[in-house]
Amino acid sequence: MKAEEQTPVIRRRSRVSKRIIVQYFIVMAGFVLLLALGVFGGIFICQQVIWYNSDPLYHILLFIRHNILLIVGGIILTGWAVITYFFMARPLKYIDEVVSAAEQLAIPNEREIILSKALYEVQNELNHVRTRALSDSTMAKEAEKRKNDLIIYLAHDLKTPLTSVIGYLTLLRDEPQISPETRARYTGIALDKAERLEQLINEFFDITRFSLTTLTLEQERINLSFMLEQTVSEFYPVLSEKGLSWKTDIMPDVELLCDPDKLERVFDNLVRNAVNYSYPDSEIELTMSADDKNVTISFKNRGRTIPPEKLDKIFEQFFRLDSSRSTGTGGAGLGLAIAKEIAALHGGNIYAQSSGERTVFTLVLPIF
Repeated sequence: MKAEEQTPVIRRRSRVSKRIIVQYFIVMAGFVLLLALGVFGGIFICQQVIWYNSDPLYHILLFIRHNILLIVGGIILTGWAVITYFFMARPLKYIDEVVSAAEQLAIPNEREIILSKALYEVQNELNHVRTRALSDSTMAKEAEKRKNDLIIYLAHDLKTPLTSVIGYLTLLRDEPQISPETRARYTGIALDKAERLEQLINEFFDITRFSLTTLTLEQERINLSFMLEQTVSEFYPVLSEKGLSWKTDIMPDVELLCDPDKLERVFDNLVRNAVNYSYPDSEIELTMSADDKNVTISFKNRGRTIPPEKLDKIFEQFFRLDSSRSTGTGGAGLGLAIAKEIAALHGGNIYAQSSGERTVFTLVLPIF
């Protein structure tokens, strides 16, 4: 066993245990004080009375006098036992309550945990854990459902381009006399479907990598301005397919310590997201500015306004804004989630805003 596994966790006493200990010593001290007052008060009173041998009480008091130490010791021992039992029973009762509450935590439900008044703080902590467990369980179930739905969708989408590829290749094989124009058209369609098939397979790999691996950074200092300008030039053909255009405002000569490959993936995901959800023949605005602490990069597009309830979930794993699974916008629902994780690994953040048919994704990265 490892050394750290053998070291017990040392915790400070809770307020409940401190209160019980203080009350125990106060009660014990009070009991001893009252006993002492009773003994000395009894002796004082007895000394004020003239006792006769014929008085029955005289023999009882005489017996007590001769055995005063034994009797007082017995009273102290009995009182100590009774008080100790009483104060042991209280924490044991509290332990039983906490154990019962822990059993309730094992199977979280909507029923609130209620403990004794003395355990108010413990009750609050347990209810906080219960609420968090319910929330985590709900989120896990929703993520699992989205993932399962996504796999079903992707499996269906895999079959569609594969069927087309097989169909057009079969035509090319079975009809050798077709014209060069028709052959070129069939080949082009088969190639488009094969590329779509490759994209879907890559999405499956994304799901596996995102679920089973932890992203790590390999940092180096780069010219971020040049990297963004290169991204802009690379996406001209993609934008032109939808009649989109760039509007850029990139601060020159901004350097950043980062993992360029992973940051490139962030830019790729944000640009593709803007392309997929932009109105045709509109502009995508890319701006980059920097100060002494941060670099701020914004991607703004004109398209349907994202509802607030979806905007809150847009960075969750397997969440797809477009539930129609269209080939134009259907992705694995991982792009923005991975982008946000990469930004967080760099010490930054990504957030989204959407109103008035304008959507802005803003990436903020610290300058080291």
